[in-house]
Formats: sequence, C-alpha cells, structure tokens
Amino acid sequence: MIDYERRKKNNQRTENSFSSLLKTDAFIVSALIIFSSIVLFLVSLNFDKVPPILNRGIQPATFPKILLLLIIFLSGLNYALALRTPWKSQVSLPKPFYYTLLIMLVFGLISKNIDFFLGLAFLSAAIAMVWAERRILPIFFVSVIFPLLVFLLFEKMLNLRFPGGLLTNLYYY
Repeated sequence: MIDYERRKKNNQRTENSFSSLLKTDAFIVSALIIFSSIVLFLVSLNFDKVPPILNRGIQPATFPKILLLLIIFLSGLNYALALRTPWKSQVSLPKPFYYTLLIMLVFGLISKNIDFFLGLAFLSAAIAMVWAERRILPIFFVSVIFPLLVFLLFEKMLNLRFPGGLLTNLYYY
C-alpha cells in the first residue's frame, strides 16, 4: 500500500512539473516561433525552382529553408536555456525596447529609400548605442565591418545581387 502511494505521488509530481513547463512564457514564445517557422517552411516547399542555367549561386527556395531551420533550432535552444535560468517577469518594458522599435522603423525607411547597407550600418550602430555600448571599436565593427562581411558573403560567395542604392550603385556601376 505504501509503495502504491509513493508511486502515485511521484507520478503527480511528474505531471505537475511537466504541465508547469508548458505554461512558462519561454515555452509559449518558443512554441509560437517554431509553429510559425514550420508553417513558413511548408509554404517555402512550393517555391519555384530556377533552372540550373539561370542559377547564380544557391536556389532562391533554399535560403528561406535554411534560415527557418536555423530559427527553429535557436528557438528550441532558447527554451532549453530558459529551463535552466527562467525568465524574470517584468511589469513594464525598458525604454531601450521602445527606442529599438523606433530604430527598426527608421532602418526600414533608410534601407528602402536610400540604401540597404546604409540602413544596416545605422541599425547596428544605433541599437548598440541605445543598449549602452559606448566603446568605439565594437560599434565600428558592428556598423561597418559586419555589413561589409554580409555584402561579401552574399555577393561573392553566393553570387546574389543586392538592390540598387547609394552605396551599392557605386559598387555595381
């Protein structure tokens, strides 16, 4: 009889701990991101394939799939890390969060109307400064070297051409 009661208690503890893991903010956020990524991945299976003669680098349908798989993996990793160190709950979001949203809006305007790489440089430098980075070398690396490396990766290694803009037109023409 005692053994039965002990197993019943252990079973209840296991059920309670499992259900509490599913109710955490980290699980909800990770599950929503993973679910959306899976839906988008399934949509990307219907992308048209480009004939090999016209292909300049990777297939257009391949990159979204790779990116979505990376997002799924990182979301799972985020949840696993949140199990070790739970998120602290906050009543209100910090001011840098709202500044970051504004910076992303300005980035969209700059990258659409002026140049993608100027927008990327602005985004990187402004977010670093808003989140209290004051050292010049890391800000320079993030805002100048990083966009340059992105350009070289996509342009030279993957043979993908960026849309025209102030800086990209200087390179292409």
